Amino acid sequence: MRTFLMLTLLSMPASNSPEVTRGKNSDEKSVRPHDFVIPYMVYLQSNQEPCVGCLIDPQWVLTAAHCPLPTQIRLGVYQPSTKHKKEQTLNYTLALPHPEFDAQSLKNDLMLIKLSKAATLNSYVGTIAIAMEPMAMNDSCFIPTWTWNDYKDFSDPDSLTWINQYSLSYNDCWNMLQQEKGPTMNIMCIGHSLNIKYIIKEVSAAPAICDGRVYGILSWSKAGVTMGNEGFFTEVYPYARWILQMIKSH
Repeated sequence: MRTFLMLTLLSMPASNSPEVTRGKNSDEKSVRPHDFVIPYMVYLQSNQEPCVGCLIDPQWVLTAAHCPLPTQIRLGVYQPSTKHKKEQTLNYTLALPHPEFDAQSLKNDLMLIKLSKAATLNSYVGTIAIAMEPMAMNDSCFIPTWTWNDYKDFSDPDSLTWINQYSLSYNDCWNMLQQEKGPTMNIMCIGHSLNIKYIIKEVSAAPAICDGRVYGILSWSKAGVTMGNEGFFTEVYPYARWILQMIKSH
């Protein structure tokens, strides 16, 4: 796991930028300023498991369709377990899972959420563009999410965690999918099958940010995508037209 040195919508981090969190057994202690956030990340709090969303428009969030509907939407979040004054908390007026989403196979696993009002964009809250074309092979992707140091039922996570990983080739991904759920269209694979001795609990629907755009939303993984393990992401670019049409028409 390596520190990602160029965050979308942020300038090059200074020397005191936070380090990557590696889980409970890490010998690296992450020291972070309390106001450090990734501006486009949205915390979708719910009565069930929370999810990550991406702010792709001041009033629209992109996430996974397998996620429960949120009870609260928080923007500008560093540690979900602790609220700070820079956060924005909003409700939503509309949730639009992809019309062909299949909860069993997780095909077409994308959902749009319209906020009750446009977010105020600043250094803590910002938007990110969606992918409009296929990603180049072996491109590097930045995958952020939140994790728990000590998970308790329905508690909020307390660590911002990320990894910089390369996407797998189409053939390697296809072969990996055959061992998982069977060949599935519009899935990108990132990471490798690792023998991980402990599992880190991560917030679902982490984005894959490649070349400054959202290229994928995590649909499922085995044991900690931020540990370098394999993750299966719904590709965004095949749904770009649907996303833009929904935003325009609603």
